[in-house]
Amino acid sequence: MIRTEKRMRLCVTLLICCLVFIWGNSLLPGWISGAISDFAKKILELLFAQGEPGPENGGFLLRKLAHFTEFTALGMCLCWLFGMLGKGRLLPLFCGAAAACVDETIQIFVPGRVSSLRDVCIDSCGVLLGVILLTFGHYCMRKKKHLEET
Repeated sequence: MIRTEKRMRLCVTLLICCLVFIWGNSLLPGWISGAISDFAKKILELLFAQGEPGPENGGFLLRKLAHFTEFTALGMCLCWLFGMLGKGRLLPLFCGAAAACVDETIQIFVPGRVSSLRDVCIDSCGVLLGVILLTFGHYCMRKKKHLEET
């Protein structure tokens, strides 16, 4: 990946924003986090289920999907950063898994929150998807550029 100062600044800024969002949400007490999840669930029900109540475990699934999605974004940022630094694809996976462990460790100390190995696995799978998506996108862009040049 081509490294410029502007791209590095943008990438690091996005990476910091991802981590602040992830860890900031982990610092919220359980009742606030639950209220946010319930509010998001109700909005999605209104948009997609035409006002019908969703499944009883819909809030749980929504929270796990949110974990997966935010860590997918983190994985893309890490892959982009380490790609520009020429550090390969394993380091973003390791750093993403470390961020997931920090995330769950934060939750140990927050009232109404629990730490879960399952969440670390979900988060790490999200990072893996982010790395795969960015790697595939970069591959497609390089291939397109190569085809245009020939």
